[in-house]
Amino acid sequence: MSDEWKESAADKAEQKSWKLLEKAVLAGVQEQRRARRWGIFFKLLTFAYLLGILALFSPALDLRKSAARSQEHTALVEVQGMIADQEAASADNIVTSLRAAFEDPNTKGVVLRINSPGGSPVQSGYVFDEIRRLRDKHKDIKLYAVISDLGASGAYYIASAADEIYADKASLVGSIGVTAASFGFVDAMSKLGVERRVYTSGEHKAFLDPFQPQKQEETQFWQSVLDTTHQQFIESVKKGRGDRLKVDDHPELFSGLVWSGEQALELGLVDKLGNASFVAREVVGAEEIVDYTVQESPFDRFTRKFGASVAERLALWMGFQGPSLR
Repeated sequence: MSDEWKESAADKAEQKSWKLLEKAVLAGVQEQRRARRWGIFFKLLTFAYLLGILALFSPALDLRKSAARSQEHTALVEVQGMIADQEAASADNIVTSLRAAFEDPNTKGVVLRINSPGGSPVQSGYVFDEIRRLRDKHKDIKLYAVISDLGASGAYYIASAADEIYADKASLVGSIGVTAASFGFVDAMSKLGVERRVYTSGEHKAFLDPFQPQKQEETQFWQSVLDTTHQQFIESVKKGRGDRLKVDDHPELFSGLVWSGEQALELGLVDKLGNASFVAREVVGAEEIVDYTVQESPFDRFTRKFGASVAERLALWMGFQGPSLR
């Protein structure tokens, strides 16, 4: 083997090594560039998040609200979604918002804008009583309930405490009734060969257990609980609406049925047709609207929805839903 051939082979091997080294260096450079781009992206994302947080809690927002509240205005309180504890439309949130609205010296009138299917009779009753107390305390400030898409059951319970109720002609209004839902799994368990074992102290302690057969006396008792709650609902609506309700000609008013806003007007369930802006401008006489609704933080909203979802799934799995005005 000649020296010239050996030298050529050595040159080729060296060139191959340099090419491999060059590829490795280029790959490293590309990886660094890629890492740098991702680093810039995440920094920008963090900056945008912090900017959003600052904007959310910016004093400028409070200044704008303060400026709006420094002149005569219509106070707005929203009732959105289920009326229940730990929900956005909980009694505590609604009552806190209403108190702030009534106590502002520049509030000329209060609009309670409702879009809700109802919910807890306890929460609804609490808000009803508080509205009447605030109206008695601030006799010069009127409260107008305005139903948008839906003002049913517990939501109508609350609305009936207002001085006047407004709705759209296509709004759904009413549903003055009480419901409690459950499932029965007795036959399913028998087919599966599963035996239910429940140990209680008290003859009727487990009377709502969906895995045991119903007993007539317990079913009658539970119906009496629902009837009592329904009667409380009816009495409150009568107290709030008075002679405006066409009860004598329409006994079905308290049957749990729901009507359109146009029908509800004829039945005395609502007083007039109109939206929140109309009420502020034409009825209250203060077109400037200031929102007093208690606002949840994004974190609170997430935890509430997550917790509510888990609780709802658990209730469905257990096969029981308690008394509800919806």
